[in-house]
Amino acid sequence: MATPELQQKKAKRAEAWAAQKAADAAEARAAAKAKRGVIFKKAASYAAEYQQQEKELIRLKREAKAAKGFYVEPEAKLAFVVRIRGLNKIHPKTKKILQLLRLRQIGNAVFVRINKATQGLLKRVEPYIAFGYPNLKSVRELVLKRGYAKVKGNRLPLTDNKLVEEHLGKHGIICVEDLIHEIYTVGPAFKQATNFLWPFKLSSARGGLAKKRVHYVEGGQAGNREDKINALIRRMN
Repeated sequence: MATPELQQKKAKRAEAWAAQKAADAAEARAAAKAKRGVIFKKAASYAAEYQQQEKELIRLKREAKAAKGFYVEPEAKLAFVVRIRGLNKIHPKTKKILQLLRLRQIGNAVFVRINKATQGLLKRVEPYIAFGYPNLKSVRELVLKRGYAKVKGNRLPLTDNKLVEEHLGKHGIICVEDLIHEIYTVGPAFKQATNFLWPFKLSSARGGLAKKRVHYVEGGQAGNREDKINALIRRMN
């Protein structure tokens, strides 16, 4: 018994679709493999860059010590800011600045580029925040462990490099390693990179935070703690 013409056409269409689907899948696998190679090379180059910076810093410190002097490190370009106090009896302008910094709740935290403008903002809200200069380990751990993307008002986990590439690819950021490098080095697309990230939601600090209203240099928690911010990040991450 002959197969009806419509059924033959349907079978041919199904075969064509299956063949196209297989071809697309093979092409996607090849593209993904090539992309992985690019990402691995970038990660290796960043690792070499960080290692070279560390060696250079050690060399400069040794030279200064040999000359019986001190090596003064360059001023920090990156700050990590954590909200540690609530809204009770807060000035409207202070509240507005905290909102501009995207620090709407206790435990919210963001990366901030240090310049004259941001220094003024941080000074104004200093009693409500703890901030300092994060190292590479802190930046990496925060992005990998607590990092979420902000896409059309939705909070999405950073589980796929494709998500990063879709929204930051035009700035040369195609993977999470690129994102970490851009933030840590405060690169030209730093603003886009930090805006792509949802404000971090940190846990309550292990052991608690005593004397939140007192400045850090006076034995409290508020204000600039410079590189000691890394210890606080470990307690809250």
